[in-house]
Amino acid sequence: MTTRPRYVLLDTHIWLWASLGIHSKISTVTQKALEDAAVTGGLLVSIISVWEIALLVSRGKVALPAPLDEWTQIALSRPDLRLVGLTRPGVVIDSVNLPGEFHGDPADRFLVATARAHRAKLATYDRKIIEYARGGYVEVLGA
Repeated sequence: MTTRPRYVLLDTHIWLWASLGIHSKISTVTQKALEDAAVTGGLLVSIISVWEIALLVSRGKVALPAPLDEWTQIALSRPDLRLVGLTRPGVVIDSVNLPGEFHGDPADRFLVATARAHRAKLATYDRKIIEYARGGYVEVLGA
């Protein structure tokens, strides 16, 4: 009997740092959890993170070492990483009906709803998401 891999959804900044090799910004505990999830094929990146990085690049807030299309293709090409889209209507619906109190940032809402739908821990250092997780609505790494 095989067990289902433990999924970890990477918040946009975690995916960006890991892809750029900026591991010093990611705690040892979080790095270990990401390595464990990678072994079982449980690392997830949301299409929303691709959108969010594209926005940051277009606004000049992030500089990538390659053109956005090329960088994205390379960053998503890891065999231990799976891109998840907004193909589940429940994710979109949950993003606007999250339980408890949550802020209005649409990207964060989609990421939290995606983590909930995949029963994944969300690897993040976003203080608002970490505070929200204290209510038991989503599991996080990095807190």
